[in-house]
Amino acid sequence: MYDYLIVGAGLYGAVMAHELKNLNKKILVIDRREQIGGNVYTKEINGIQVHQYGAHIFNTHSTEVWEYVQQFAKFNRFTNSPIANYKGEIFSLPFSMYTFNKMWGVIKPEEAKVIIEKQKKESGIIEPQNLEEQAISLVGKDIYEKLIKGYTEKQWGRACKDLPSFIIKRLPVRFIYDNNYFNSPYQGIPIGGYTNMVANMLKDIEIELGVDYIKNRQVYSKMAKNIIYTGPIDEYFDYKVGNLEYRSVRFETEVLDISNFQGNAVVNYTDAETPWTRIIEHKWFEFGKDQSGKDIEGTVISREYSSEWSRGDEPYYPVNDERNNLLYKKYVELAKQESNVHFGGRLAEYKYYNMDAVIATALSSVKKVL
Repeated sequence: MYDYLIVGAGLYGAVMAHELKNLNKKILVIDRREQIGGNVYTKEINGIQVHQYGAHIFNTHSTEVWEYVQQFAKFNRFTNSPIANYKGEIFSLPFSMYTFNKMWGVIKPEEAKVIIEKQKKESGIIEPQNLEEQAISLVGKDIYEKLIKGYTEKQWGRACKDLPSFIIKRLPVRFIYDNNYFNSPYQGIPIGGYTNMVANMLKDIEIELGVDYIKNRQVYSKMAKNIIYTGPIDEYFDYKVGNLEYRSVRFETEVLDISNFQGNAVVNYTDAETPWTRIIEHKWFEFGKDQSGKDIEGTVISREYSSEWSRGDEPYYPVNDERNNLLYKKYVELAKQESNVHFGGRLAEYKYYNMDAVIATALSSVKKVL
């Protein structure tokens, strides 16, 4: 008999398992995948740590979270400076004075602000009601048309006018010459990959992989006094009141016999015609070096294609519109009736979580679970 069965070996489940084990609880972790790590899973290919489920760059404002993860991995000082490719034109991301200079030839911040305000007024926007209006309010129509509209509509499969404004608010806009995507004082990538970091979190904890809890619920639920469930909340309740919507992502990964494919870790393709949203060149997350510090000769790239989610696909981004949020609240009410089950993590909470927020939430949830 276990004190806790943890369903899911991603970050949330791994942190919970580590903390509960430190409190002398008997833990079993299971996952339907054949590997640990959830979506931060990395696999070594030709000396390169490949982010199998999309780029993950750890960043946080929290000293507590940063010090916490240092227990499990040494981090490099990778700085995320993606670029945008619009029909062969290259622009700096995030939106900064580098972007404004390339777009309009302006040099001073006030010059950029004048153009943005002019384009906002010409668009007749007073109070932004959707993503398109919010984007134009933040960076003007030119940048919206070239660097936001096509990319966003590919990613979400919906017109920008039909998407909520809060989605675009996550994108940084700066009137300084700074191409560091994150404002976070702490950022980097674990040397040797995220899988090793999660393995260290789960050290000396029983793990069973390739196990589908939903299909084997009757067996596994009897094995523990309490359950921590990190999977899709609607799936747990057999989609009783309907399924929550997600966007999914498909990856095409290539191993190339060249040393440098695109000169940057992340390149976003912002025109509507290019079918993929971005290309990741994984070696640059660790500066093109292997763990011994030697230059890696080949390279590995991944093209990302966004798609509508259907049951059986991997859920990535929750579609937090009014319909889905109301549906999620119904599942929350059902979850309250499960006396010995704790629901946590991005799928169980139907929330887009950054990695540091997942860890912080897990740490704060330990006391609630106990």
